[in-house]
Amino acid sequence: MTEQTTTTTTAQHEAPRIVTRTGPGKFVTDTGAVFTREILLVLRDPFTLIFSLLQPLIFLGLFGPLLTGTFGGGFGGGGASTADTLQWFVPGVIVMISLFGTSMTGSNLLYEIMTGSYERVLATPLDRSAILVGRALKEFAPLLVQGLIIAAVCIPFGFTFHVLPALAGLVLLGVFGVGIGALSHALALASKNREWLFWGVQQSLLFPLLILSGMMLPLEAGPSWMQTAAKFNPLTYMVDAERALFGGTLADPAVLWGAVAAAATCAVGLVVGIRATRKAV
Repeated sequence: MTEQTTTTTTAQHEAPRIVTRTGPGKFVTDTGAVFTREILLVLRDPFTLIFSLLQPLIFLGLFGPLLTGTFGGGFGGGGASTADTLQWFVPGVIVMISLFGTSMTGSNLLYEIMTGSYERVLATPLDRSAILVGRALKEFAPLLVQGLIIAAVCIPFGFTFHVLPALAGLVLLGVFGVGIGALSHALALASKNREWLFWGVQQSLLFPLLILSGMMLPLEAGPSWMQTAAKFNPLTYMVDAERALFGGTLADPAVLWGAVAAAATCAVGLVVGIRATRKAV
């Protein structure tokens, strides 16, 4: 009996202690773990990234000539008019692909809910906000590469790439994308077992936001009600900020308003997304 007690006591002393991290350290670690898990799935299917480049390139090829009448001159015809067109249009396209990608976060979540893998993720001790941020960053990371590729493609046609301001613009888009991704995540949880609801809401909101942001076409020529509605669209301030930053201007007031819109969207998205995730547990 004494020998058994001694063995048990020794085993208890030799048992490794499990240290649970808390606070910002745990959030960063968990976000990295979620991001790594998600991004590996993307890297295993690189053709998806290649084909997703076609849409923004099509927008550049089709909308560019339509904008030449606004800026004057011909798209691809050389001279200042081509540069002006690209300098105005390319940042809008980069915002567009970022919005498309991060708003699809919920689509991937719906698939994981159907297969049961999401329940296994919730069973882990991962921070709930880290799950949201990691997934949103996974959607944004490929889009960051795509945006840089699009900018590089346009440089021979007159587009000027200002490195530091453009990088600041991409960081701003990342903050905004986390908020949009979290909102998409919450929408997917609310649409559980009703995929049609997710797509209906997502599509009904996405395209009006795009049009009312002046992303594809300038709103100055539009009716006054559209210009008024655009002032209540956070995407408007993001597009204006990206155009200022990709134009090489860091001190433009539009950048400050874009930062406010990105921070507000991120905060609202995380609050809504975390609450939805906790309710789903």
